[in-house]
Amino acid sequence: MTLELCVLLWAAENLDDALTEYEDTVLALVPKHGGRVVSRVRRISDGDGPREVQVIHLPDDAALQAYMSDPERVALADVHRRVVARTEILTVDTIV
Repeated sequence: MTLELCVLLWAAENLDDALTEYEDTVLALVPKHGGRVVSRVRRISDGDGPREVQVIHLPDDAALQAYMSDPERVALADVHRRVVARTEILTVDTIV
């Protein structure tokens, strides 16, 4: 069974573009772990909600853990701490 995730990301203040660049880099690693980025959208208006929302499919929890601990991703931990203010990861099911 495929693991379907909805990832909500809030950028640190004034670092919207840096968040996008960071996510460009780490999401490129998803296929290496058997997954795919199904959709990725960015809020265009000001507000308190997440700046970026992603839907990602991975084969299973082991693939998610392998992605999260990927050495290339871990090497960017300082960047993540600087540009990402908040992250929520939801396990979801597609209904449409």
